[in-house]
Amino acid sequence: RMWAYTVGFTVLPHVGGFLGWFLTRKEIPEWYEKLKKPSWCPSRKVFPVAWTMLYTGMGYASYLVWTDLGGCGSKALVPLGLYGAQLALNWAWPPLFFGAHNLNLALMDILCLDALAIGTLCSWYRINRLAALLLLPYLGWLAMATCLTARVWKDNPGHKPGKSD
Repeated sequence: RMWAYTVGFTVLPHVGGFLGWFLTRKEIPEWYEKLKKPSWCPSRKVFPVAWTMLYTGMGYASYLVWTDLGGCGSKALVPLGLYGAQLALNWAWPPLFFGAHNLNLALMDILCLDALAIGTLCSWYRINRLAALLLLPYLGWLAMATCLTARVWKDNPGHKPGKSD
């Protein structure tokens, strides 16, 4: 029976990630490719591989924390609440950026996401160090994604939110 919880927690982050990709996938070749991006922007082929690994790691880490806290009791409110909030902002970013073409809101979203992800890691470190360590690649990727979002925002000043180029 515990295997079902392990799989459920591990798969959960992928659900929103897949949905965000599915809803905005046509915007990548039609809109995103036309934006000015820095030379260090990763290839489009890297993103699905990276997110698959990152979502799997964070999902399994959430399972470890949930298990160590004995489920969703009062002790889990802050650590799993932070996780849920950062996951919601993570899932919101693609529709804001790719779907709405709103670079302003996407940048605000990812900056708040960074703070919540760091808060999640700090909260989890006291509960399960392995879970916290599993979030480190995610935080590294978020740092790059935040810099990329900020750079795209800065380098595309004529872009109007919600209006396609």
